[in-house]
Amino acid sequence: MLTIDPRDALVLADDASSAARSTPTPVTVQPRAMKAIVAYRYGRPDVLELRDVDMPVIEDDQVLVRVHASSVNPVEWYGVTGLYFARIGQGLRRPKSASVGADLAGQVEAVGRDVQGLQPGDEVFGTAAGSWAEYAAAREARLAPKPANLSFEEAAALPVAGITALQALRDKGGIQPGQKVLINGASGGVGTFAVQIAKAFGAEVTGVCSTKNVDLAQSLGADHVVDYTREDFTQLGKRHDLMLDIAGSRSFFDFRRALTPEATVVLVGGPMTYRGLGPLPHLAGTLLKSRGRSQTVKFFVAKITKEDLAFLGQLLESGKVTPVVDRTYQLSEAAEALRYLGEGHARGKVVITV
Repeated sequence: MLTIDPRDALVLADDASSAARSTPTPVTVQPRAMKAIVAYRYGRPDVLELRDVDMPVIEDDQVLVRVHASSVNPVEWYGVTGLYFARIGQGLRRPKSASVGADLAGQVEAVGRDVQGLQPGDEVFGTAAGSWAEYAAAREARLAPKPANLSFEEAAALPVAGITALQALRDKGGIQPGQKVLINGASGGVGTFAVQIAKAFGAEVTGVCSTKNVDLAQSLGADHVVDYTREDFTQLGKRHDLMLDIAGSRSFFDFRRALTPEATVVLVGGPMTYRGLGPLPHLAGTLLKSRGRSQTVKFFVAKITKEDLAFLGQLLESGKVTPVVDRTYQLSEAAEALRYLGEGHARGKVVITV
């Protein structure tokens, strides 16, 4: 495990004459303090605090990243509010770890001894625990080079939502060119990426969203947009080969009318609430109701890999995918950012700048 202050990273690149001398005695440098968002108890977004904490100490396969931007995902909502299912892994009465955040975009400050593909100064994006902070310790396997045509804010919007959309369509949905794809919840973080990625794979896309987001869905390339406040997408008589259920707003018995007999449904999310089981009733109910039916229903948890991050980076560099950033908040405004996401009306991603 390394305990290096990021200002000392240049020491690792000393000249050859220094390397030729006898091995120096290891020096342990006390971590400096940094600003970070923490949550020592469960509750509404107001439990978030901006505090001075020790900088993270990187392990051999990690890098220290100076975070320039992060973003807000449902995972932070569930973790901070402490819905029952979220407490199973992170503590029943209070969080085991006070750190918050996953997405990040920033610059490498120091690298562990086993890191091969990154070096100080590299601009990266990906995920790391506790990324709502000035610095974060990230595993090399969960980082990729930041596309040069993206700002740090745009890159930070990508990892969790973009990977979720990609793996839902490609890996779980088996998307093919020419297929008819239905995206229920086309204007949120995952949905805005899903519309564009589905088009990049050659699908015919129908997006479902509210009135104020119709123009957005169309601008992202959706072939058809259904305003759910005016039309019922389950009653339009159009059948789809693949559906991403992000909004979790309709039951299986309702939306199967919009599917072909052999369609695949990928469950991505559900309603966000302050109490109870969050999206679990919708997810479990849909899986149970689909038993014995011809359509296939799948649920998954996205896995962040540098290969998929790099794949998304190529889509962004080519202009086939563009992050949609709704609002940007300062680190000190993290509680407001989380509260806004929880209202359920975000257009694209909510970003936190550091």
